[in-house]
Amino acid sequence: MTDILLAALRVFNQILNAGNAITAFSLMLYALTFNSKELVARSFAIVLGCVTVIYFGDVLAGTTLLGVEVEMWLRIKWVGISFLPSVLLHLSDALLASTGRPSKGRRKLAVRISYGLSVLAVIGVGFSSLIVDGLGQTGQTTYLHPGSLIWLFSLFLGFDLVFAGINLWRAYQRCLTTTSRRRMSYLMVGAIGPVLGGVPFLTLVGPSLGRSPFIFQTSLVFSNGGVAVLLVLMAYAVAYFGVSIPDRVVKSRLFQWIMRGPVVASSVLATTVIVNRFGDMIGLPDSRVVPFTMIGTLLLLQFLITLARPTVERWLFYGEDRTDITRLHLLEERLLTSGDLRQYLESILNAVCDFTGAPSSFIAVVGQDGLELEVAVGPDDPLRGGEDLPSLVLPEDAEDVGPLGTIFAWDVFWLLPLRKPDSSEVIGLLGVRSIDGEPRFHEEDAEDLAVLAERASVALTDRLLQRDVFQVVDRLVPQVEAVQRMRAAARYGGLEALTSEIEGMHSEADLANLVKDALGHYWGGPRLSRSPLLSLRVVQDAMDQHKENPVNALRSILGQAIERVRPEGERRMTAEWMLYNILEMKFVEGRKVRDVAMRLAMSEADLYRKQRVAIEAVAKAIIEMERQASARAAEAPPK
Repeated sequence: MTDILLAALRVFNQILNAGNAITAFSLMLYALTFNSKELVARSFAIVLGCVTVIYFGDVLAGTTLLGVEVEMWLRIKWVGISFLPSVLLHLSDALLASTGRPSKGRRKLAVRISYGLSVLAVIGVGFSSLIVDGLGQTGQTTYLHPGSLIWLFSLFLGFDLVFAGINLWRAYQRCLTTTSRRRMSYLMVGAIGPVLGGVPFLTLVGPSLGRSPFIFQTSLVFSNGGVAVLLVLMAYAVAYFGVSIPDRVVKSRLFQWIMRGPVVASSVLATTVIVNRFGDMIGLPDSRVVPFTMIGTLLLLQFLITLARPTVERWLFYGEDRTDITRLHLLEERLLTSGDLRQYLESILNAVCDFTGAPSSFIAVVGQDGLELEVAVGPDDPLRGGEDLPSLVLPEDAEDVGPLGTIFAWDVFWLLPLRKPDSSEVIGLLGVRSIDGEPRFHEEDAEDLAVLAERASVALTDRLLQRDVFQVVDRLVPQVEAVQRMRAAARYGGLEALTSEIEGMHSEADLANLVKDALGHYWGGPRLSRSPLLSLRVVQDAMDQHKENPVNALRSILGQAIERVRPEGERRMTAEWMLYNILEMKFVEGRKVRDVAMRLAMSEADLYRKQRVAIEAVAKAIIEMERQASARAAEAPPK
């Protein structure tokens, strides 16, 4: 019975070792993916890389029977062990610097010396027997015997761990808010995990640890299980460094990453090992059930995570904001996009053509530039050739058709105004092709057509409301991003982070939205006259040339930025000139979207995509102009 229990503990430890390697590698990818620009995250990623190497070598050494191969994998494991003290010291230095206590040179020098000693340790392990020497075994666990200079490595390890702990404690004391202190304490406790997994206790202490196999294997189970938990705790604390998104988004993103990565992979691996060992016990080695078990476990876990994730996130991460987040998710799920609107309106037009017998119909909406065709069915395009739709009011051609109210004749179409519900404001037109100039529907058909027209009006009204919401969001996003950046900087930075100028206030992403608004009112309008771009140094410098008129100065800067997008040579309608032609025709010449799309031989959807790229190019040009203006101001002699 004892032998069976020990065998089960050894298998469980192998599973835990593999799970820790998977967890460390997955969290390393997370740190490098979402906040790789932050020094703390990069240092933590190196720590996780060392832990991955340690457990990877341990797993392969435990599944190999050849002594030479076992020793090779254990020496590879020692590469991670040799670098672990240095990267922990590096991480502690980065954490202390993030709290507003940057190194004055001594800590950086200590980190560099430590990395140099780690390189020497790797060389000693790989090419000599000075630090480790030959295989040893206690029970079923193999390790490397200590070499003659193991005491020197022990001093190096202890020195780095002590100073790393001192730096972590200093960083904790510099945290001012309750949240930052709590997360820093998580990080301090979590740092025990790499130490538990990386310190070679058997090599340093000797085989005395394995004299009681049951106690030894049981302690390994708790140790390896604790390492996984502590690594996740560290990852949770580090995930907030260098990001300016809300905390709930960080939690949700990390939760999904862990559940779909380490949890699923480790569970599939554990199931595979258990099924395989069970097959060996009953005399069915290499059973064909194993691959089906792997696939079934993978699919089942993904299914359960998908079902449980929204509820778990709502109750664990949203807190008092649960109601607001639910509203935002509902808006995201029920949002009426342009594609959804066209699809719905096409269905209405098809129904109109079915019961009226009309061959064609269309819906046009009232936009900023007048009437624009939204959707049409049938062979007749009422705007073919670039013709404009007629005026909304044509009383001499008006007819009253029962529940439809007043309709107007235009060429071979009858036009029905679409009005906002409970309002007389016209937001669009429903056009139905007539036959011989007469509407081909009866009184009962008119009632059905009135219902369809009302539903089209409701859809257009909802779309207009959404556009208003989006315009508010476009104005709000730069301000919210600025506050989020300042909040992120102040997590550990204190007063200096809150009072210093926020970096990236005019970042490329923010500036592109402001440029888009200003170009939309290029020849006059509130988005130009009230634009935050007026505060740019390059605009202020241009006011002398425009009689202290800030609007004209901003317009000239936008014009110069557009000219910077212009390719060299004579203007053409080629792909090279695409961005410049869009900017010139759409904003400077003020042409309609449809006209620009026809002139450039592209769809309106493609035009909008290219227009976004063109606006980003203008934003980059303005950023460069602003840098040049700042450089000139810095070089100018004081007045």
